[in-house]
Amino acid sequence: MKTLIKNARILPMTERGKVIDGDLLVEDGVIRGVGLTYRGDADVVIDGSDHILLPSFIDSHTHISMVLMRNYRDTCEELMCWLSEMFPIEAKLNSNDIYHASLLGIAELIRSGTTCFADMYYHTLGTIRAVKESGIRGIIGPTLIGDANDARHIINEHLPWLRDEIGDSDRARLDITVHSIYTCSAETFELATEWAERNGAHIGTHISETEIEISDSQRLHGMRPVEYLDYIGGFLDGRTYLAHGIWLSDEELEIIRRHGASIVHNPISNSKLASGIANVSKYRKMGINVALGTDGASSNNNLNMLKEINYAALLSTVSNMTPAALPPYDVLEMATVCGARALGLEDRIGTIEEGKDADFIMINTDSVNMCPVNDPYSAVVYSADRSNIDYVFCKGRALLEKGELTTLDGEKLIRNTKTVWDDIQRRE
Repeated sequence: MKTLIKNARILPMTERGKVIDGDLLVEDGVIRGVGLTYRGDADVVIDGSDHILLPSFIDSHTHISMVLMRNYRDTCEELMCWLSEMFPIEAKLNSNDIYHASLLGIAELIRSGTTCFADMYYHTLGTIRAVKESGIRGIIGPTLIGDANDARHIINEHLPWLRDEIGDSDRARLDITVHSIYTCSAETFELATEWAERNGAHIGTHISETEIEISDSQRLHGMRPVEYLDYIGGFLDGRTYLAHGIWLSDEELEIIRRHGASIVHNPISNSKLASGIANVSKYRKMGINVALGTDGASSNNNLNMLKEINYAALLSTVSNMTPAALPPYDVLEMATVCGARALGLEDRIGTIEEGKDADFIMINTDSVNMCPVNDPYSAVVYSADRSNIDYVFCKGRALLEKGELTTLDGEKLIRNTKTVWDDIQRRE
């Protein structure tokens, strides 16, 4: 099947500031031409005039089914207080809850231009089912929490049939995630790393999210969190992605750089939970790959990557007291190229290039909040709103068309999620 986008303004994300005006040709889910004037036949032709076309966004750290706890317990003083409210609810959840919540979360991701997410949660069979049904890409990270016995149970009893459930899907992948150094033993990290090495998977964890985590690690282990992670062998070199990474010393940053690990910046969640501000401009200058994520909808409270992009740019500007700290191209790179690199998908997605999978979005600039488009990169970062996104494609398939979901029924998802949440609250 051939899809032709005519007369678009293309931001390929292959070179700083590069803009290509022309057509985009997609055949059987793969990009076959960029910027050409195509005169052949196509099954679908879309007028890209007054549209910015760029790679779809990659949410490199989220807990997608935590949409269930959206706007719930929003006045906790800090992260540990908030977690104490979340853990009892999470203990009540089952795979069916996760399935319905994941579908709702995926619908929100699609509407805001995201076609790939890295999830870190529990009962992940439900999330796998939702990914396969919706047409999105999902990097599924069943979460280890607790000691080695807990980890062995998940690894031996759950991961094999989760891999079977994924099967030969080229949109879903099974990674492994470890909650944190403060909820997991050293052996849990060792077991996770061993499994990831055997199975060619990536490994994710939360790290250095709060100042309390730093002081607790120094008190318990005699070293800072990243130093401790390095000491226990918790790094898998370039296949490690670290969520948050706010309170990092220069020595810790050098450890991360040396391993080739990635940091996933979650600016809205970090601000809402009063965790702090990560100096991602400094990290990038050191050569560390920094991706972007929403975290969960209970600590954000959205799964809107376009909003995350905007806030990341603004937060970096005011915290560094210069708009040059994180220019528009840089923050869009974090949401596309760097996310693909963090998840080991840079050969397939993250840029608009011939031979890559056709994962892209089209933003309508013919609107009062986008006109005039003097700089298309700035327009996306500072002016665009979710309502401006007309089309979202994943592997050449339209998941959003003229602003409407094509693979999911939004109203049905809302009804089902309300029913599930009412049921959860009645459980003992």
